[in-house]
Amino acid sequence: MNRILDVIPALESDFRVQVVLGVPDTGYRWYGVEERVRALGGLVIPWTQAVRTRFDLVIAACNWGIAELDGPVVLMPHGAGSLRSRVGHDGGSGGHGLHPGELMRGDRVIPAALALATDDEVVALARSCPEAIPRSIVAGDPSFDRILAGVPYRGAYRNALGARPGQRVVVATTSWSEHSLFGNDPLVFSRLVEALPTEDYLVVAVLHPFIWRGYGRRQVLAWLAAARARGLVVLPPEEGWRAALAAADVVVGDHGSVLQYAAAIGVPTLMNTGSLVDVRPGSTADVVSRVASPLRLDRSLQAQVERAPAVRANEPDPEVVGLITTRPGAALGILRRTFYGLMGLSEPTHGVPVSPAPRPRPIR
Repeated sequence: MNRILDVIPALESDFRVQVVLGVPDTGYRWYGVEERVRALGGLVIPWTQAVRTRFDLVIAACNWGIAELDGPVVLMPHGAGSLRSRVGHDGGSGGHGLHPGELMRGDRVIPAALALATDDEVVALARSCPEAIPRSIVAGDPSFDRILAGVPYRGAYRNALGARPGQRVVVATTSWSEHSLFGNDPLVFSRLVEALPTEDYLVVAVLHPFIWRGYGRRQVLAWLAAARARGLVVLPPEEGWRAALAAADVVVGDHGSVLQYAAAIGVPTLMNTGSLVDVRPGSTADVVSRVASPLRLDRSLQAQVERAPAVRANEPDPEVVGLITTRPGAALGILRRTFYGLMGLSEPTHGVPVSPAPRPRPIR
């Protein structure tokens, strides 16, 4: 949902356009998804109505349900690129989002426009699903653009997290597989706040939305209760992680997208070595594992965090950025042009400024 919220400002203020929201009916429910969508204040229509409605444009960051909808679909990745860093469940290359099973139904390519983040993804698409090449467009990464736009507001973000002058902000981020940081060590957040003196460090937890959706807010907060009592700051799944990266002095994590974004903007990173088990060779996570310092959960966490560089890089890391986007700063403009072209409307003449991520609102 967050990726959709990054891009709909490019068109929702146009009086010629009405935006409606819908949640695909996948046969099972993720905790809090419908509530999150309704809390946005937009017009939410039931899926049974959505599949009977003709739309002038459909914007999706996941392929769930898009084949059921009547209208030109713009399909975007929901994380750092479409070439996922983890191998498929069978150990093959099907773990990325650019194969026919994701993009086609029979002989039909589902998306009218397939938004790719990098030029390398075009090459991968040509190998895996050449039928979709005419529908592809390299649009970059709107989420990365918003992270960069927020870097000048680092001080405001740190204040919102509760960081005191002189404290180093350590963001601990986990994805949701058995090989994730949390999957390798469910006590890792407690261990971090116990190991890092509170007068010197503020530890901020960023958990993948699927952890919240799969277990529920009450259960997740129960698991983190002891760590929170010792000062752990927990961000909600809806928003906050991008601001936290701009505020961070160090990011500790695994093979997930959040650590990749952190490395891209020049934050010192530590990657859990136990999360490399199912990382695809040559992927963004594989490259980040060589840029980041190794994190070994069986050793002193304090010593490893303290060895991280004390000063953030002043500029993004060009190697990692190139794996995340080859159109930095331009994603929203490219996507708006695509949206209006598919709707058959003239594009507004005003610019499309990139909004920085909002201030984080930790769970109290």
